[in-house]
Amino acid sequence: MSIQFVQGDKYRKLADKRLIKDVVIPANRGNVYSVGGNLLATSIPKYDIRIDALTPSAETFEEYLKPLSDSLAAYSGKSSSYYQKQIRKARAYKNRYHLLARNIGYSDYLRIRNFPLLNLGAYKGGLIVEQTTKREYPMGGVAHRSIGYERFDDKGNVTRAGIDGAFGDKYLRGKDGKRLKQSIGKGQWKPIADYNQVEPKDGYDVYTTISTNIQDIAHNSLLQQLEYYEAEHGCVVVMEVATGEIRAISNLGRTSKGTYYEKLNYAVGESHEPGSTFKTMALMAALEDKIVDTATVIDTKKGRKHFYGRTITDSKHGGYGKISVARALEVSSNIGIATIIDEGYSKQPEKFINRLKAWKLNEVLGVSILGEGKPVIPEPGHKIWSKNALPSMAYGYNMELTPLQTLAFYNAIANNGVLVKPRFIKEVRELNKEVEVFDREVINEKICSDKTLKEIQEILKNVVERGTGKSLYSPYFSMAGKTGTAKSEYWMSDWEDKPRYVSSFAGYFPADNPKYSCIVVIHKPSIKKGYYGADVSGPVFKRVAQKIFTDTPIIDEVKSLEVNNDDVSKEFDGYYETAQTYRTIMPNVTGLPLMDAITLLENMQVDVKVKVLGNGVVTSQSVDKGVKLKDKQTVVLKAS
Repeated sequence: MSIQFVQGDKYRKLADKRLIKDVVIPANRGNVYSVGGNLLATSIPKYDIRIDALTPSAETFEEYLKPLSDSLAAYSGKSSSYYQKQIRKARAYKNRYHLLARNIGYSDYLRIRNFPLLNLGAYKGGLIVEQTTKREYPMGGVAHRSIGYERFDDKGNVTRAGIDGAFGDKYLRGKDGKRLKQSIGKGQWKPIADYNQVEPKDGYDVYTTISTNIQDIAHNSLLQQLEYYEAEHGCVVVMEVATGEIRAISNLGRTSKGTYYEKLNYAVGESHEPGSTFKTMALMAALEDKIVDTATVIDTKKGRKHFYGRTITDSKHGGYGKISVARALEVSSNIGIATIIDEGYSKQPEKFINRLKAWKLNEVLGVSILGEGKPVIPEPGHKIWSKNALPSMAYGYNMELTPLQTLAFYNAIANNGVLVKPRFIKEVRELNKEVEVFDREVINEKICSDKTLKEIQEILKNVVERGTGKSLYSPYFSMAGKTGTAKSEYWMSDWEDKPRYVSSFAGYFPADNPKYSCIVVIHKPSIKKGYYGADVSGPVFKRVAQKIFTDTPIIDEVKSLEVNNDDVSKEFDGYYETAQTYRTIMPNVTGLPLMDAITLLENMQVDVKVKVLGNGVVTSQSVDKGVKLKDKQTVVLKAS
């Protein structure tokens, strides 16, 4: 008997488990905000309202059926008779899970649960409420990859990208609740009560360093260039020099239909050969190790030079001849920089490699976003090391860096030698209470001597004024940086027939007292339209820089940055004087620099399309001067 009793108790418990179970109620993930407090990601509660048509007594059911149906009809627009028929049918067929409203918002949920019969609750009125949450992104696809989202793999495992993935478990996730549900057959479960046994606790809110205004500028500037050059993918990152805070990051990849979206986080995760942007690091090493000085003369021959059985060429036909070390970087001479590094370090390559290691270029930055690409800095004994390694590395081949790692170094040049870790998060909050604050983190207090620093800063400024970036130069707005053009997939057998390139530009602005650093990398642009860094990526850098200073409050800070305010103000005053004069009338922009014309028209709320993109001046405009502009007017500009 005792054995039977124990077995009976055991099976009764098993039966209960099959009829009743705890169901997890996911907590709302915390919100993600921009640096200015704008909402970037939020969890929106959604509700399904059902009715257990068997729960109300016969008297209660008959008394409230029509008032309930009338209320549902007023809410949905369907007839009252429709709802009376459906709910009676549910009761007749013993449906304990009849759907009344699906995926509704909180205000509609409050309204419906107060309808007649349903307002009696779960036990008397048969009310069943099921809540889910949906992640919403007010900025749409802009910075979607960096903000983060949820994906499920083939096995049902959850993966999260970006900030959501980096801070999800610790801060955003919250604590799930629990609710008892009862089996009602056919695989359906209904809540036993209209409340949760354990209430979920929402996650903390994360405040990022992203500026929605700068993010919008960067995203659209990159998108415009990718579309024109029909490029495979690209990225742009804007970082505040002093703090390392990322103000914008956009990563756009091309679809089979030719459109672009936030496909992968190329800026953080994609390691590749940086090309000529690395020449800055190579020359800094030589200057710091006193291998050369900026006045040392280098013979670049006639644009072709052999290194250990391999020929290196310069982009200029006929070469640059004998030029100074400084000029070699300004014109981005492959031969010049390769000669400096080969002659200075071939007998002691470890000295060059150790300099790069001292700058931690061989290490990841350790940023909070998951999936940071690993840099590759080979050294003697490495599988890709050869006699050609040093001259190849000098101009950015035979090694790999991510765009963010390259930007961090250029930011250190702008930051008077202080290398700071790029940062995506400012603080974590629970309502108005600080949970954690993230401060500036210094990786290297001083990457080089003040002498080397000042020399490199001057050269990078000259790159824009008279070097490979001279097409970007403006006498009223200073920038400093380095162009980059690297062959991509050059080891493939079809490269000669289908050459591919990576175009880049890394630098900072204003040149004399920098506020922001920026890198633009564009992969595989159409070579029919162009592939040099100055032509493809440089204009994105210039437009980002120029629009930041025309569209944001930074203009008020320019005086403290010791830029030439008279000239800058003169140019901006010219823009706004024209915009005020011709607020609704098309001005004449023919003859203006293309970037200036775009800025002027966009400040007038005109949608600008560039039909033929160049780096010169506007040659024609689709709307003639003096024509009254329509609301949301589109103007097509052609440039030389």
